[in-house]
Amino acid sequence: MTGGNESCTAGPTSMSYLTCLTYILEEWTGVEHIGDYLSYAFYILWLLFPLVVVVVLPGVIVILFYVSILLLHIYKRKNELKEAYSHDVWAGAREMLATLWDGHGRIWHGYELHGVENIPPGPGLVVFYHGATPVDYIYFSARLHITTKRRCTVVADNFVFRLPGFKILLDVLGIIHGPKEACVRTLKNGCLLAIAPGGVREALFSDEMYTILWSNRKGFAQVAIDAKVPIIPMFTQNVREGFRTLGGIKILRSLYERVRLPVVPLYGGFPVKLRTFIGEPIPYEPNTTAEELAEKTKAAVQVLIEKHQKIPGNIFRALMERFQTQKKED
Repeated sequence: MTGGNESCTAGPTSMSYLTCLTYILEEWTGVEHIGDYLSYAFYILWLLFPLVVVVVLPGVIVILFYVSILLLHIYKRKNELKEAYSHDVWAGAREMLATLWDGHGRIWHGYELHGVENIPPGPGLVVFYHGATPVDYIYFSARLHITTKRRCTVVADNFVFRLPGFKILLDVLGIIHGPKEACVRTLKNGCLLAIAPGGVREALFSDEMYTILWSNRKGFAQVAIDAKVPIIPMFTQNVREGFRTLGGIKILRSLYERVRLPVVPLYGGFPVKLRTFIGEPIPYEPNTTAEELAEKTKAAVQVLIEKHQKIPGNIFRALMERFQTQKKED
């Protein structure tokens, strides 16, 4: 091996590093023309790169979900005796999951949360733009729990409650699917509640233009009025660059409208910079109608998008923002 290293620099012309490495590998393995094999291996990796983007990176999030579920089952088994005596046996589990997801957000996305001071101390309805996946909300919820020790319940689509193995996760985190009465009750109990009015449709069919797809939905506004709580607008910068969908394919849109399931493929998992911005709360006003409050909320979320998101979104630019310092905003 030493002779191989010396031969790389011997003679009037030194070999390049890669040529030297190839020479050493040939000497070590006894395989001739190993450089051709390496070139072929790199070519295969390049061909498989789209598969990594489409399957492997999004799969990391799925794995994290099931790791969370596994940890909850282990936690439950270890704390079965405490369950009879503790008013909240899952407090430690929530802390554990918040640490897990916040760590992932910090490492993979350099996640930041701005505007926490805009969340009132009492109950409130957090209304946010829905990205292709809900990872930005998960990071927000985790960071909020760690920094303020507050929990935020969220309304999820019905299909989430049919995912295999997810029941324990949904129960521990207090994820609900509605209806309106359950949402109002949660707020009247003094909790924070989060809703993405665009739901799955916005997740699948909005794009890098960050178009809000709420249609004429105003049920969330009626919930805030009935519970007499403020609405807190929220938006996550670059959420569409982390994951993208193929929602522009018309046949997939037609299929979704027929089966109402998330049948649109997504890709990504890119380590783009994610920053969640919380806007000033919209106070409860008894004389405001649900239609007026819904429009006011939509306008508030749109203001956050226009202020903090460069349109159209760009994956490369969002990646480069990991290395840029965020200017302090008013």
